[in-house]
Amino acid sequence: MKQKIALLGSTGSIGLQTIDIVRENPDLFEITTLSANHNWEKLAQQALEFDPDSVVIADERYYLPLKEALERTPVKVYAGEEALRQVVQSSEVDVVVNALVGYAGLRPTVAAVEAGKKIALANKETLVAGGCCVMPLAARHKAPIIPVDSEHSAIFQCLVGEQSPVRRLVITCSGGALRDCSREEMEHVSVERALCHPQWQMGAKITIDSATLVNKGFEVIEASWLFGIPAEQIKVVIHPQSIVHSMVEFGDGALKAQLGSPDMRIPIAYALSFPRRLNRPVETFDFMAHPTLTFDEVDHEKYPALGIAYDCLRHGGTAACTMNGANEVAVAAFLGKRCEFGQIVRTIEYALDKAQFIASPSLDELEAANREARRLAAEFLHL
Repeated sequence: MKQKIALLGSTGSIGLQTIDIVRENPDLFEITTLSANHNWEKLAQQALEFDPDSVVIADERYYLPLKEALERTPVKVYAGEEALRQVVQSSEVDVVVNALVGYAGLRPTVAAVEAGKKIALANKETLVAGGCCVMPLAARHKAPIIPVDSEHSAIFQCLVGEQSPVRRLVITCSGGALRDCSREEMEHVSVERALCHPQWQMGAKITIDSATLVNKGFEVIEASWLFGIPAEQIKVVIHPQSIVHSMVEFGDGALKAQLGSPDMRIPIAYALSFPRRLNRPVETFDFMAHPTLTFDEVDHEKYPALGIAYDCLRHGGTAACTMNGANEVAVAAFLGKRCEFGQIVRTIEYALDKAQFIASPSLDELEAANREARRLAAEFLHL
């Protein structure tokens, strides 16, 4: 029987690559829901190709053009965040692929968890901002969360079948677009330069997060929630080749690593097909093309955001939610050329210093923390 997929964020990088996997395996997967933030034209094209039960455009301004584009089809057209939360709970959905960007992914994940859906999670902010609420909820509703991020997928794959305690997780990091820049050069780097990631083809926001290492800090927080491992047992190492996607060290000293080409279709396919693997039309990995794999320590002075994320993880509560909200505002300002690259981390620090801290927040209190973080970030950047 085909898995019925709700693909949230279908027009973004992860969404498009998920569609590639569905195209490769039409006998295994069926897309029943598609969603996008504002790219209604691409969403309409996807709907015409896959004939889903429903589509959702988050930005309500684009409801009418989307509705008109699909008026000759039986596809149901909805708009707004509430509609997104409702469609993931539909009986027409078996698995929710959450490829939304930013804090916007939290509430749809919660809705899917409450409905007991399988979740292929590419939206790391779900657990960064709301892990304290989402993971207990997932356990209560027996909703499996399978990571799509390459690093967390690697750890997940290394842990499958293991019953022994974990000594530590080792998360690899390419170093991002600015790994060869000095700290001084990074302060005023251009948007165009910061978007030139040497290994991965990703969306603009996550590419900037990779350049600041905010993304890697968020991956540490996400890994802690996914695998129940404290901050002290999670290490980040620079691995420029992006071939080793992450590692797990066990109590006996054995180290398991997951390797492969830097292709997000691999973890997406694994999340959709778990516990099996798909046969995919890809070339066999060429070891001779990658004769040297290197690892190095992270320069915490050059990348202060990583240490900030560790601190947020240790503090718990609303700290990481505040960091995420402030970062989203600062990255958008940088991409819009309204602030310098170096101001991104200073914006995060300002918000964390000024924001109210709640140790055991509810979802509503996380919403309030997110709003406060965004207000403080805008205040700091004079937006």
